[in-house]
Amino acid sequence: MYVYTYVLDIAALFYLMVLLYSSTVLNVNRKKPFLVGIILTVTIILAEMGTVFTDRSLSFRDINVLCNVLGFALTPVLPIALGYIFDSKIYKKYKILLIPSLVNIVATILSPVYGFIFYVDANNLYTRGDYFFIFITVYTINFLILFIYTLGVCKRRNYPIMWKLVVLSLFTLAGTSIQLVYPTAYSSWHCVTLSLLLFFLLMSEFDSSFDTLTGLYNRAAFDKATKHLAESKAFSVIALDINDFKNVNDTYGHDYGDTVIKAVAGIIRKSFGKQYTCYRCGGDEFIIISSEKDQEKIEFQLKTMINNLEEGREEGNPLPTISYGYSIFKGGEKLDFPKILKEADDQMYQFKKIYKADNT
Repeated sequence: MYVYTYVLDIAALFYLMVLLYSSTVLNVNRKKPFLVGIILTVTIILAEMGTVFTDRSLSFRDINVLCNVLGFALTPVLPIALGYIFDSKIYKKYKILLIPSLVNIVATILSPVYGFIFYVDANNLYTRGDYFFIFITVYTINFLILFIYTLGVCKRRNYPIMWKLVVLSLFTLAGTSIQLVYPTAYSSWHCVTLSLLLFFLLMSEFDSSFDTLTGLYNRAAFDKATKHLAESKAFSVIALDINDFKNVNDTYGHDYGDTVIKAVAGIIRKSFGKQYTCYRCGGDEFIIISSEKDQEKIEFQLKTMINNLEEGREEGNPLPTISYGYSIFKGGEKLDFPKILKEADDQMYQFKKIYKADNT
């Protein structure tokens, strides 16, 4: 019976590989580490299959030992592979995080002789070693690192991923823990396979939310966010538009125009705090949605943006000026978002008229 479920898992992973390379949404930098994660999972599943089918005969003892070594050595590495899918910088920057996995690998390689993690006796019978807790601890540590770091990155980018990630993490931990408690219940890799598929969907949703040029949220993410605004909560909307951007494109070309948009987006991201979520909604138009309802604080953030643009010009960067307007929704009344956005737009265009009048 187990062979059929293992085959289904491997088939699902190969299908995920097809989805991976046909995806136009997933960030291209994630595809290689995702492939590594899939191959790693297939290898571990095959190793577990090996332990299931080689413990019945003494002549297969060496293969049984090898399969156990592969399984116990590679399993805690899987959360690291998932970490590289999300952000390859984490383990490059903090190499010390790899030490627990190296300890587990060494302990596993020595286990056939010293029985640290597992032991297969002369009768080809498997038992857990006295230091089996090393394997469990390292796997848990690596999974927690993945969870905490992923959550931290998404929080910095104001991405509402927390509950999705919590549910996915609990599902994976629960599924893999069943086999730790009941070794003959081969459920771990069915859960991991499903988790990889769900992680692929989660990362695809994440990547599809960002503008490829600026790294800010895109129009689709903006439209989605506006549908989840609640009437009971106060918020503000800031509309931003680059002045004379058409002249920039006409004079210097669209490639230079893209450079300007990217530079302005960087200034916008730098100038506004975590409670401000920035969107590029098309061309040279940007919109910010914030939980801030204090007019003076909003004005302060806008002043910070203007100062940062000015500092950039003083450093020799040909940064344009920006027109802006904002609207504050106090909450506790009927929400008409198009009206609120129009108020911010009208204020911005009034700002733009004043700018044009002063520069003619």
